[in-house]
Amino acid sequence: MGSEVIIVPIIFGILFGIVYLFFSTRNKERMALIEKGIGAEIFNKGNRQTAPVWKVFILNLALLLMGIGLGILVASIIDQVTDLDSDSIYPGIIFLTAGAGLFAGFKMTNNLDK
Repeated sequence: MGSEVIIVPIIFGILFGIVYLFFSTRNKERMALIEKGIGAEIFNKGNRQTAPVWKVFILNLALLLMGIGLGILVASIIDQVTDLDSDSIYPGIIFLTAGAGLFAGFKMTNNLDK
């Protein structure tokens, strides 16, 4: 009973610490650049055209779900054909094909930016 009371504030404290360090470090870096006289244009991403975030998200989500579906199909086929343990086949194949789908999504996202 007492461990839940301790763990939850620790988790929130760690998250707060990470966010605080991120923003304070970013602010210190920018202030140092301003003191040196370097302009703020280095913070801009440039004139490079990038694909909208929603297109990248939909593409990666679609390929992830297709990979999971393909993994379930392949795992069920392997389960029916062989005598291997189905408790290890299903997660292994699902994660393998989901990872392959995300990798394909990464490659296709690079092509969207071009």
